Amino acid sequence: MRILRFLRSSLSIGKDIDYYSKFSPSPLSMKQFLDFGSENACEKTSFAFLRQELPVRLANIMKEINLLPDNLLRTPSVKLVQSWYMQSLQEILEFKDKNADDEKVTYDFTDAVIKVRNRHNDVIPTMAQGVVEYKEAYGTDPVVSQNVQYFLDRFYMSRISIRMLLNQHTLLFGGKVKVNPAHPKQIGSIDPNCRVCEVIKDAYENARNLCDRYYMNSPELILEEFNVKEQGKPTSVVYVPSHLYHMVFELFKNAMRATMELYGDSMEYPPIHAQVALGTEDLTVKAGYGYGLPISRLYARYFQGDLKLYSLEGYGTDAVIYIRALSTESIERLPVYNKSVWKHYKTIHEADDWCVPSKEPKDMTTFRSF
Repeated sequence: MRILRFLRSSLSIGKDIDYYSKFSPSPLSMKQFLDFGSENACEKTSFAFLRQELPVRLANIMKEINLLPDNLLRTPSVKLVQSWYMQSLQEILEFKDKNADDEKVTYDFTDAVIKVRNRHNDVIPTMAQGVVEYKEAYGTDPVVSQNVQYFLDRFYMSRISIRMLLNQHTLLFGGKVKVNPAHPKQIGSIDPNCRVCEVIKDAYENARNLCDRYYMNSPELILEEFNVKEQGKPTSVVYVPSHLYHMVFELFKNAMRATMELYGDSMEYPPIHAQVALGTEDLTVKAGYGYGLPISRLYARYFQGDLKLYSLEGYGTDAVIYIRALSTESIERLPVYNKSVWKHYKTIHEADDWCVPSKEPKDMTTFRSF
């Protein structure tokens, strides 16, 4: 009976995934997030939106997971991640026909959202472990590696977007106190007046503590601020401080490691330079001597920004974070499952149409004459 029940459940969830993956996710702007969570925030409105949007976002990326190589899907870690997504989808779908006016329903939904969020805490390292398990067992293949990297960027971006929805609902409606005592002006996880330099200093100090513990020393920070919009005033934007913190913290960690290992036992180290420039439409954060991480780039791109690295031999690396200054233009960047995505995984990639550099032959006479 248990096996039969499991098969029925698997068949049912498969149909649900097929159904909801036919819809495209609905990207929200930072302004919409703010309006959703304003003083007149309505739990019923959030409930009605999430019970439709979460299944769509989950199903879209679940269909894409199934396009991965079979041997990768069979790894224990990837199977575990899939089970988390299936369980979460099932739990959200239990509310699809329930009455939004029933307070117990909205209370139970918020409780379910918290469970889903906690269940997915370790999604990133677990999926990464699955890739490691696959490579250890089957080695690496250029085409597979390219497809896996393409998938991981989209998978992690999807995870960031789903977690954003879960966090907003949880922070706004997950407790009796609707205001975060530590950050009273924040609306959920969004700060309408995020002080960029304060976040940078906080990230630097924490990265510095790690560096001091490991290397017994650390480079100083030189922070410059240019506010073109309001000269003389601290630079602030509508943003998610935890996202900005993650980006800058990872860059500082890598910048410090590169600096300490390059200069070895020297008693003096060049400082890390950080510049913050706010224009009318974009915010730029520039830090020198660093090596960025892929996840940080995805956080930047999530709200239509970017993170770019520029390396100069003998100098180091400049990491530049771009952030949209206008909340109406900070719109979620979401992956969608469609025929184009399917073709990307299924099409056999042709050989590169550019010459591959090779070593210069010792005897130039070996070249053919035409």
